[in-house]
Amino acid sequence: MSQSSFDFDAPAPAPAPAAVAPAQSPSAATAADVPAADSLEDMARALEQHADYRVLRRLVPVTDYGPAPAPAQAGVRQVLLLDTETTGLSHPADKIIELAMLLVQVDVATGLPFGPVECFEGFEDPGMPIPATAREVTGISDDMVRGQRLDDAQVQAMVARADLMVAHNAGFDRPFVETRFPVFADKAWACSFADIDWKAAGAGSSKLSALAQDQGWFYDAHRALVDCHALLQVLCRPVGPGAGAGTGLGQLMAVASKASYRLRATGSPFESKDLLKARGYRWDAEAKVWGCNLPDEKRLEAELAWLKAEVYGGRRGARVDVERLDSRVRYAKRSGEFAQREL
Repeated sequence: MSQSSFDFDAPAPAPAPAAVAPAQSPSAATAADVPAADSLEDMARALEQHADYRVLRRLVPVTDYGPAPAPAQAGVRQVLLLDTETTGLSHPADKIIELAMLLVQVDVATGLPFGPVECFEGFEDPGMPIPATAREVTGISDDMVRGQRLDDAQVQAMVARADLMVAHNAGFDRPFVETRFPVFADKAWACSFADIDWKAAGAGSSKLSALAQDQGWFYDAHRALVDCHALLQVLCRPVGPGAGAGTGLGQLMAVASKASYRLRATGSPFESKDLLKARGYRWDAEAKVWGCNLPDEKRLEAELAWLKAEVYGGRRGARVDVERLDSRVRYAKRSGEFAQREL
């Protein structure tokens, strides 16, 4: 299948209309304080100056980020952002019906993209009727996918050039694309939903549409290509307070460069369950063990010390399971490297 049929490269004849939402808090300003407007954009700019209004503009996809901001002394990474639409939530039973990808060069030192954005978008016939729930969420009908197939060669060539895969819910998207295209399996992955602490950065929600609104944009969500463009533009911005905050892309490249850990409190006393739950551990009903995810080795060592003191009471011979997850297995349906650690 060819690349996207959406003509994002054509310049818009006029600025897109802005969506205006009244703020919650009252203001002493009155309508008389808002200057007269000769165009929709003038009106939007005027309303932005009024404390009782927020202005949301329709997101316009960027297809070229221009020259590199500076000589790439720290190197360049090819980052591929992707999104899937599927017939359902189960990757063994459900199928991809739409795949979109953006491939962009990113300066490691600044975390900023540069140059043209390579785009891919295509439909695929799942060989089954699209369930009503999926049709309602995505707007994709059986007629739109009938007889369609994703271009294997184009997908494989694009993925082969990428250094890092990024999805906003990699735990969902990665198993689907790996099942369909094995080339994804040997790539480093990062999740823009789970690998960035959006709450600490001041975001009210980690949903992509909400993150875009925080930046002043709205878009028609749940179509793969526009979701990718929204994600890229969100990740181009600094994430976190202060002038030194790095971009989302920069943070994800850093996360992908180091291992994370899954810790299982094997053999923990029954009476410690409330303590573990309050600490953020989750019960794995299949393995019958409490576990948690830790972002780096420093946090792992601190957690082992806490378990020894607070849960196992210094009991001699106590052991826990530690699974090391690098970016090539993180978010896949495969296990990392297991080891037992004595407390």
